Amino acid sequence: MPGNEPSPTVHRRFNPIVNPTNVKPIMVEDHPSTDSLFFARPLLGALIFENTASDARDHLANERTFLSWLRLSIYLAVVSSAITVSFHLRSSPTAIERKISLPLGIVFWCMSLACLLSGFSIYVTTVTKYSRRAALVQSGWKTQLFFTVVATVIIGSCVLFLATDPKK
Repeated sequence: MPGNEPSPTVHRRFNPIVNPTNVKPIMVEDHPSTDSLFFARPLLGALIFENTASDARDHLANERTFLSWLRLSIYLAVVSSAITVSFHLRSSPTAIERKISLPLGIVFWCMSLACLLSGFSIYVTTVTKYSRRAALVQSGWKTQLFFTVVATVIIGSCVLFLATDPKK
């Protein structure tokens, strides 16, 4: 029984749709644990983890979490654009609506960028910890703080929408 020889399927060319540049995949077990795995590999190369226990499920859950953060970021960017472009409740915006639209749009745009950066940093941290086989416990206080800020801004915006009097 050979020791640590890589399997022949690792060095085969992958599907051209998945790997159009034919970059050699990286076996995570062969990578030194001192480096940051996420940024040290070829950027277009695939990371190959040995599937023991629930590794595949955990990696897919991590990707779904990142995609959820990305979706929230896109929603906030769309809301930001909508508020900036046409923040009015009647056919023509009032003076206060014109005054509020740009700062409120900037706030939503900043939240969108913060959401994208937060999701990406969580993804990179989790992939790095998976590669080192480190115990991963997500306490979630940063996520709870971020969502509290987002909820406060959204509720404040709703109050602002209700406070602008469309009858004047």
